[in-house]
Amino acid sequence: MTGWDRLDARILIALVGLPGSGKSTVGRQLARRLQLPLLDSDQVIESRLGCPIREYFEREGEASFRDVEAAVLDELTQAGPGVLSTGGGAVLRLENRQRLYARSRVIYLKSTPEELFRRLRHDRNRPLLQVADPKARLRELYVVRDPLYREAAHFTIETGRPSVAMLVNMIVMQLELAGPHPTPPEPQPARQ
Repeated sequence: MTGWDRLDARILIALVGLPGSGKSTVGRQLARRLQLPLLDSDQVIESRLGCPIREYFEREGEASFRDVEAAVLDELTQAGPGVLSTGGGAVLRLENRQRLYARSRVIYLKSTPEELFRRLRHDRNRPLLQVADPKARLRELYVVRDPLYREAAHFTIETGRPSVAMLVNMIVMQLELAGPHPTPPEPQPARQ
């Protein structure tokens, strides 16, 4: 019996973090390792919108996009067991943070803005990074979002330079140590 066998395999594991922190890549490997379905909120959103997020974001604005994102996250956090990869801004709304925390085990994949810039410097698909100084933008996002990721998360994993396989091992070990049931929700401060 492996450690995961002792865990409640009916839980939802949600990954949060800044754009480029590895949520989709780590999510795919974690889902494969745990033999759980992968739920990627950005893919579901794009499927519903019928266009890339960047296009919708530019045409309709961030507020409209965040409304769609909140509705999708509400559905996905009730979808049953799996690994949920969220968009980088999923934690911006209090309702999303509360739902994620209450309905899943949330893992914050924490990366520094400098690490993210190295990974994303040639990326042209992330709407919030299509600015004159993407490194400065990543720093701004980190300052605003890091406390929100921490608020939503049950566990924080420093991504640094470990391989994807090592990150998956770290997550599985953290889940095994935590035991069979998600931590009951604690009252969260009312941040908007």
